[in-house]
Amino acid sequence: MDLTPAQRVLAFLGIVVVLGGTGAYLLIPGVRAALGQGPHGSPPPSTSARSSSRPAPAASTPAAPSSAPGSTTAVPSAPNIYAWLPFSQSDLAKAAGVTEAFGAAYDTFSYRENATSYVTPMRSLATSDLTGSLARAYSTLGVASQRARQRQVSTAKAVISSLRSYGPSSLTFVVTINQTLHTTQGTSQGSTQWAVTVVSNAGAWLVNDIEPAQAGNT
Repeated sequence: MDLTPAQRVLAFLGIVVVLGGTGAYLLIPGVRAALGQGPHGSPPPSTSARSSSRPAPAASTPAAPSSAPGSTTAVPSAPNIYAWLPFSQSDLAKAAGVTEAFGAAYDTFSYRENATSYVTPMRSLATSDLTGSLARAYSTLGVASQRARQRQVSTAKAVISSLRSYGPSSLTFVVTINQTLHTTQGTSQGSTQWAVTVVSNAGAWLVNDIEPAQAGNT
């Protein structure tokens, strides 16, 4: 359909208006922002999207309490019991050694030896009064004759079982003597307990008494 001159003028003006608006839209960023589109024609990111793109702050972890430098746990020390006793550890060891040596010699004998030979190993371990008493007991007629008749030969070992009592210059031990006895009837073994008292004499320890443990000797 042919347009009249007036209609052609109006159509031309409409095209100019449309083209002008499009150019303004493409060239003016403020117009695009007002229309709600991004620089590439997409909607701008929302506030929530922008905030979510930021890295979240690291969660703070409470620091473990540090121990004070150089601090240690106090360990209670063992008490020195020898500070409470009238003798030292060295004295106790010497007295125990004398006691066990004497106990072994006390039950070691042979039917072939006389009283002097029997007590000789004990002379450096016991007082002269005690060795004299032991020599007389060894020579007792009935005991000596039985020993000879049965041809008794005895060996022994002594072990301290406990410390029964002590004083400023004496110690009494309970001693277990294990004896092996050979006779004409065979070999037997036995164990007996004795209370053995040692006394301090010029820096040395000597046995001055021996009795069956159940008899006391405290």
